[in-house]
Amino acid sequence: MAEAERIIGTPDTPDGGDEPTAAAGADAQAVTERTRTGRGRRIAVLFAVAAVAYALDLVSKMLVVAKLEHHAPIQVVGDWLELHAIRNPGAAFGFGAAFTVIFTLIAAAVIGVIIRLARKLYSMPWAIALGLLLGGALGNLTDRIFRAPGVFEGEVVDFIAPKGFAVFNLADSAIVCGGILIVLLSFRGLDPDGTVHKD
Repeated sequence: MAEAERIIGTPDTPDGGDEPTAAAGADAQAVTERTRTGRGRRIAVLFAVAAVAYALDLVSKMLVVAKLEHHAPIQVVGDWLELHAIRNPGAAFGFGAAFTVIFTLIAAAVIGVIIRLARKLYSMPWAIALGLLLGGALGNLTDRIFRAPGVFEGEVVDFIAPKGFAVFNLADSAIVCGGILIVLLSFRGLDPDGTVHKD
């Protein structure tokens, strides 16, 4: 009997007792590793989406300033949609022209909040939404910092002009799309950390 216990192992012996604990530890470590990998993938998606949105906005504004500014508007879909270059000192869609510096600070704060939130990000839809917000905010913030009339007071380049609507740019579009996606995710009860709750 003693020989059988020595071979098989019992809960009181080092040979048999450590195996469940070691297995549980290995399982917990594997779960933690998968969690870190999943979060890292979502953070990568966030910054990839932000980089694409920012690059498209930056390139489009460079082309507009070089080719379209101080020229007649270009009709894309009759008079329903034109490309019309303007400089906007206000917020998205031309609102609040007297508060340029405030909007600059708000954009910088939004970028900071998104970067902090990324540490707790476990949801792919939220990663896409926050990436759009981040890319759009960076695009307009770049104008605020580097364009005339001065640092933190720069005017944003807008050029997409639908009939009967304010002129906007790709950064504004990314911000609006990201905001809509966040509203939809909130209605569905999906949080940035991946948890789903029902009210």
